Amino acid sequence: MTDIGNDELKKRTRQIFEIVFASAAFAVIIAAMCLNGQAQQTVFNVPTTDVLDKGKVYFELDVSAKPNDSAAVNKFSSFVPRLVVGAGHRVETGVNILGNIQPGPDSTIVSPTLKWRVYDCKDNGWAIVLGDNVFIPVRNRGYDAGTYTYVMSQKTFNKSTRVGFGGYFFSKNVVAADANRAGGQFTFEQPVNKKVTVAADWFTGEHSAGYFTPGIIFKVGPRITGYASYTIGNQNASRGNHFFLMEFGYNFN
Repeated sequence: MTDIGNDELKKRTRQIFEIVFASAAFAVIIAAMCLNGQAQQTVFNVPTTDVLDKGKVYFELDVSAKPNDSAAVNKFSSFVPRLVVGAGHRVETGVNILGNIQPGPDSTIVSPTLKWRVYDCKDNGWAIVLGDNVFIPVRNRGYDAGTYTYVMSQKTFNKSTRVGFGGYFFSKNVVAADANRAGGQFTFEQPVNKKVTVAADWFTGEHSAGYFTPGIIFKVGPRITGYASYTIGNQNASRGNHFFLMEFGYNFN
């Protein structure tokens, strides 16, 4: 995506938010007839439409690793802990700690998160959420603050297969230096049995979040979920822009 002028950017951003909130208002009217569901915060990187019930607490540790140097990306490891709490009324909030990347100087970023399920009707299999992640650099700061705002919808077929699509907006410096980014985000989940699910997600665009990630989600027990995946860049994949992503999730209650 190419950079655009400030006036045009403001116009496009305003249009995006008008569409998002108009959709939300419509969805809220319908949502009164529908029920709450279970919670899975992301497939791998892209948010799902699941939201924790009030008082529920979830912890996750995401580990990315590239074991070798390549023309596009040198070897590295990254650790991202996150905590999510159900706030009630189909809302959950949480916090991610980003920027712990080795080797190299850590650029610690605290990222409060908010997700609101504005529509959830099990009868037709559709669910819609609005979400926002705020980025606050606190160490080796490259910018003052940023945001990732999104709308996400998912459709469940035959009570198993789930497909999702939505749109995102990253403010400048979050995923691209001195530039805003907007695009699409997509998910796919297909259970193999009660414990194993084949899944994938994708952020469009050429920036630091622009990756396609296929993998497997597996239930270790009633509270523990494991994620094993491989992340492939939208750009420079043939030059080595790809790496492993492993995740560990734990439900406290």
